[in-house]
Amino acid sequence: MKQFMDNDFLLNNEMAKMLYHQVAEKAPILDYHCHIDPQEIAEDKKFANITQVWLYGDHYKWRQMRSNGVDERYITGDASDYEKFEKWAETLEKAIGNPLYHWSHLELQRYFDYHGVLNKETAKEVWELCNQKLSGDDMSVRNIIRKSHVTHICTTDDPADDLHWHQVLAEDPDFAVKVLPAWRPDKAMNIEKPSYKEYLETLGAAAGFTITSFAELKAALINRMDYFGARGCKASDHALEYVMCASYTEAEIEEIFAKRMKDAPLSQEEELQFKTAFMTFVGREYHERNWVMQLHYGCKRDNNTLLFNKLGPDTGFDCINNYAPSAEMANFLNGLNMTDELPKTIIYSLNPSDNEVIDTIIGCFQDEKTVGKIQHGSAWWFNDHKKGMTDQLVSLANLGLLSNFIGMLTDSRSFLSYTRHEYFRRILCNLIGTWVEDGEYPADRKVLDRIVRDISYDNALKYFDFK
Repeated sequence: MKQFMDNDFLLNNEMAKMLYHQVAEKAPILDYHCHIDPQEIAEDKKFANITQVWLYGDHYKWRQMRSNGVDERYITGDASDYEKFEKWAETLEKAIGNPLYHWSHLELQRYFDYHGVLNKETAKEVWELCNQKLSGDDMSVRNIIRKSHVTHICTTDDPADDLHWHQVLAEDPDFAVKVLPAWRPDKAMNIEKPSYKEYLETLGAAAGFTITSFAELKAALINRMDYFGARGCKASDHALEYVMCASYTEAEIEEIFAKRMKDAPLSQEEELQFKTAFMTFVGREYHERNWVMQLHYGCKRDNNTLLFNKLGPDTGFDCINNYAPSAEMANFLNGLNMTDELPKTIIYSLNPSDNEVIDTIIGCFQDEKTVGKIQHGSAWWFNDHKKGMTDQLVSLANLGLLSNFIGMLTDSRSFLSYTRHEYFRRILCNLIGTWVEDGEYPADRKVLDRIVRDISYDNALKYFDFK
């Protein structure tokens, strides 16, 4: 029997151990998509207790606590931070087979030097240990990032954001990590939302003029892209129900926009036409600017109306959506490619059944200008567990070129989530090591080391054109 989460956790053969400990473990981290707050980095925030780090805003953990019958008071309510932590500890001991069990204990090991097991009986001990560690200056936000060997962080930012805190960080000589904005224009695209007109006023104010037409919306977005680009932006991100491709004319889009400005109802087809036009426009702009376009799709959001109305979005009530017509995604990419305006693109689906679909589509649009120009994004959200990561890697290896993969990201709001990169790298090294041990690939350490290092860090550095 193996020891619980020891130094060779998830590494089941000698080649896997060598590749991880000698190569992957030593590579720095490039976190090219996350949801952390740049203000907290700029102000070098310190956390009063482990609940603030672990449970504030973490809907992954909230879902599990609800599944364990925990009252909402101990999840998002007015219970004390210790009570919330205790309820999480009681839940965690039941989470056998869940990635949260591994992530939580990896974070305890790496950041708090605790190698025991968190459960109801040890909750008080762990609470006191973590809080004592968090009181030290070496556990401020910046020092957590430094300790994690992070070189680049891409946050997620609305086009109307003034990026003040990014500017503060860029001008700070005491913090070498690059904290860069990433463009997330969902609010400008989601024409069906009740708050759409109100948002256009905010966007127009940021751009310096009033938005009354689709042409003016595009001009405002160009204005803000210039602003983001001057502050180091290299990537966009889009949350889509699916990657749509509806036919349209520019005149039709202006008519649809005008209807929305008059509060006239739009048909579903009109919404799809508008979103297709929007995505086509921004895709061309990304190509012009050498930005990476990230497409996240396959999520059905806010399913529990009762609790959504009480708690709002991103509180744990989303699920996988199995409607995603692959033909439309292929047609959308093809439309941009026909005029040689297809940007570097990363495609993520929340539905693991889409792995092979994505891998066959990306192979249609690769070219000689960028190695791995169209990427199958890492296993995302409900898939970033051992099986989900393995399935994504195997599918990409079977149908594409795994060696050109840009690797892992945290997609997290927590500063302790960098251990997800370790979790991924252990799974990657074990998979490759197993292929070698089984005689499916030669034991050429020079080539294998390069593949592991590239996927862990170097491929992403080149892909995003970071210096």
